[in-house]
Amino acid sequence: MASDLSSLLNSSRALNSHLSRPDLPSVNLSLDQIEAQSRRLVSRQPGVPTDTDRANYLLAQAHVDAPALASSIAHLNTSATTQDVAGYLRHAHEQNLISTIEEGRRETQEDFYRLLEDRSRKDWETKKRRVFEELGGRSSSDNKALAEMKKSFHARGSLAASTGPSLTMQMQSKMMAYDRAIGELNAARLRGTSCPIIHHLMQAAGGLNAEASSSQIMFNFHVLAKITAEPPALPPVEHAGAHILNAPLFERKYARVYLGDPDSREASALRTQIAKGSREALEDQYWDARLGGDPSVANKIRAYLLMRYYKNGEWEDRIELVAGQPLWAKLFYLVRTGHAQEALDEALRCQAAIDHREASFVSHFKSWIESQDRRLSKPHRDHLQSVYNAHIPFKLALFKLMGRLEPSRRTVPQVTMTTEDWLWFQLAMVDEEEEGGLRGLTEVLLSYGERHFDAANKGTWAGVLLMCGQFERAVAALWERQETEIEAVHLAIALAYHGFLRVPPRAETSDLGPLTLSPLRPPALSLATLIWRYVRPIQALQYVYCVCLSADQSNGIGKENLQSAWELELVGGFRPDGTKFSGVIEQGASLLQLQSTAQYNEQILIRAARECETNDRIPEAIKLYNLAGDYATVIACLAQALGNTLALPTTGGENEKGRIIEKTAVEILRHYERMNRAVGRDRDAAIKLLRVREAVNAKNAGRPDVALEIMESTDIVPLDGDVAKITRKAEEFKDLHDALQRNLQVYLPLMMDSLAAVHQSAKTSAVAEATRQMTLTSLRKKSRSLMVFAGILKYRMSPDVYSYLARLDVEIAL
Repeated sequence: MASDLSSLLNSSRALNSHLSRPDLPSVNLSLDQIEAQSRRLVSRQPGVPTDTDRANYLLAQAHVDAPALASSIAHLNTSATTQDVAGYLRHAHEQNLISTIEEGRRETQEDFYRLLEDRSRKDWETKKRRVFEELGGRSSSDNKALAEMKKSFHARGSLAASTGPSLTMQMQSKMMAYDRAIGELNAARLRGTSCPIIHHLMQAAGGLNAEASSSQIMFNFHVLAKITAEPPALPPVEHAGAHILNAPLFERKYARVYLGDPDSREASALRTQIAKGSREALEDQYWDARLGGDPSVANKIRAYLLMRYYKNGEWEDRIELVAGQPLWAKLFYLVRTGHAQEALDEALRCQAAIDHREASFVSHFKSWIESQDRRLSKPHRDHLQSVYNAHIPFKLALFKLMGRLEPSRRTVPQVTMTTEDWLWFQLAMVDEEEEGGLRGLTEVLLSYGERHFDAANKGTWAGVLLMCGQFERAVAALWERQETEIEAVHLAIALAYHGFLRVPPRAETSDLGPLTLSPLRPPALSLATLIWRYVRPIQALQYVYCVCLSADQSNGIGKENLQSAWELELVGGFRPDGTKFSGVIEQGASLLQLQSTAQYNEQILIRAARECETNDRIPEAIKLYNLAGDYATVIACLAQALGNTLALPTTGGENEKGRIIEKTAVEILRHYERMNRAVGRDRDAAIKLLRVREAVNAKNAGRPDVALEIMESTDIVPLDGDVAKITRKAEEFKDLHDALQRNLQVYLPLMMDSLAAVHQSAKTSAVAEATRQMTLTSLRKKSRSLMVFAGILKYRMSPDVYSYLARLDVEIAL
């Protein structure tokens, strides 16, 4: 065993014998000594950058003082620190949450006050403009009755029908051009045919002088034409193949779905149609505005790409060449301009080169182009999702469009550079089955707000709202700008005609603006408010007829809008010979949803008459009731009006209203007596009140004997001295017409004054004494009869009146 160990020791020593060098001393140090010696040697060397130095240098660039932090850590008193690390972290987390909430609250508050200030400013500007319109340019040619009717209509806090300040020649030309289009619309409605109103409005706008906003207005009308699929013109009804039963129906075509359940399948299809129409309008706009040259579509696109992306003899970096041409960009712009079939033909022509880059692209592209709704099947979309790793901008855009990939990432760098391109891309990505569809896109656009879109081009915001189906907001956006108010009215009419306008209940309609926003219901726009603020007396009716386009809206809202249209003048009248002639409104009653004369009378004439009566404009009310054939109400109004005006003075200008009523009453009563109409208590009362007025006029004219004779003929107060008859008449007084009862204090003093005047005249007359005494005795008898009648009804008059009667009776008795 010992020999084995010795041999092993010798063998181990022989292992490094060939490494020994006699010129070097041997090291007889332990490992610790070697380490200490090494450290001393290193410390003697000049400074060499270490990892610590490099770390300090990098941290210093980020403004971090690493040595100071190291010193702080080294001198940290750990005995004074907490050992509850979990509690510390929990507290820090809570503080972070609190600070985040506070920051969000502060930002929300700032946004709220900013929006409140903006809204207040807009409301003030709107209200100020309306006030100026009210004070500025009233038409002086309106007759007094019309002015009174308008005044009462405004006094209710309803729709302001201001004629506005004086119009410029340019505005008048614009209004007349649009008025012709509205006239054609109503003429078609009377015939029962459809009317391409949007294209009529486009023609009217195109014939006007160019303005800054004209191109945007034309584009807005074009968007609506695409959404509604309205043709530019319709064949005349006289055409052999254009029978009225075969003609397309435009009026209120989309109203049932648009105003119905927004979650229904039909509503989803309608939103898809809106997105498609808007996208096609943007495609047409791009093609017309930017591309020209050779009529070939492919050559136009090629020339456009050369002009835009080929500079200094080479293509830009974002353009990837396939088979020596910018194929991805070419395919994208063919799709962007609405030439999908040409894009497919180009892809098939270059299929070999494309398959070398993207093996399955052409098959997916073909399926996408040929699908009716531009939607790939799930296997195709799943495959596109798996190979979706493109970095070339136009290839990336094509992949996103085909597979509708990552819809939340709404921008493709270097592709969606303009507002129009961005909007087109969003509309092309809309899918009603995913991400909320068009409604989700609308929420995003509304969150961006008007400032985001109108910063570069004024008026863009209305077009954006129109393209995402927010028709009411789009009209309101145009209405807020004075230079586009006229277009706002006519766009609203076109929307209502096709059924794309929701009107609010009258209780929710604001006097400040036509738009009504509610957290519980979709936006609504008061078409009546727009039209009443726009129309002028000479051109009103064509627009008033359009108020009733929304008459079929449910929950009674449509009927309320009808009521707004039914309150208008120009209702007709009577000729001097008593024959009736119809007004302009009656001639177009069918446009107001009035199918019979009875409906016209009830909804137009009687409603207007009641309104006049409520506002104490009795002459107008009487004429309107008379036109409506409500003769009993005519006489009742006459009796009440005569009773109200009987005590008014007859001289000066204070009783102008009374004289008008009396004149009207005389004419109507003469006509009714001849035609034997409205016979009864009211007519008898009106006749007696007129006789009382004649007696008052005769007394004031110095003819008391005539006044007394007229009053005796009315048989209101018996003066024959028969006490039984006087008592019976006094008891029957309570059954007389209210107007006669109210004027007891008028005609009793009138009769006593007449008796006193006649008595005084008889006393001084140069007649035989016997005749004089007979006359005076008769007058005393009449005076006593009058006092007996007044005594029975003593408490129906004031004490002063009764005392006055008694004093005159004593004078007559002397």
